[in-house]
Amino acid sequence: VQLQASGGGLVQPGGSLTLSCAASGSIFSLDGMAWYRQAPGKERELVARLISGSSPIYAESVKGRFAISRDNAKKTVYLQMNMLEPEDTAVYYCNADGMETTPMLRPFLSWGQGTQVTVSS
Repeated sequence: VQLQASGGGLVQPGGSLTLSCAASGSIFSLDGMAWYRQAPGKERELVARLISGSSPIYAESVKGRFAISRDNAKKTVYLQMNMLEPEDTAVYYCNADGMETTPMLRPFLSWGQGTQVTVSS
């Protein structure tokens, strides 16, 4: 299963961006879809996660500013980021888990390639 992330860029403090991540491949089911980020010199951290049928989970630092959503028909997860701060500058990675059918029915865990978000005036 492959994940393709897009939507990063340069934005001023207080601005907004929307990230997208589309899954493709031999997908039997998509369970959890999430966004992580990694700032220079820091460890990768969970930003938001959405599991089918459950409420989203957010990092404390983004609650009230970011919103995760998914379109199951398009196998795509989104991250709407509002009121961006310089501290949000990082490479953002999408992540998905579920079941794939190739070469057999089995669990998968995949990562996207990362998209850079820079918040600066």
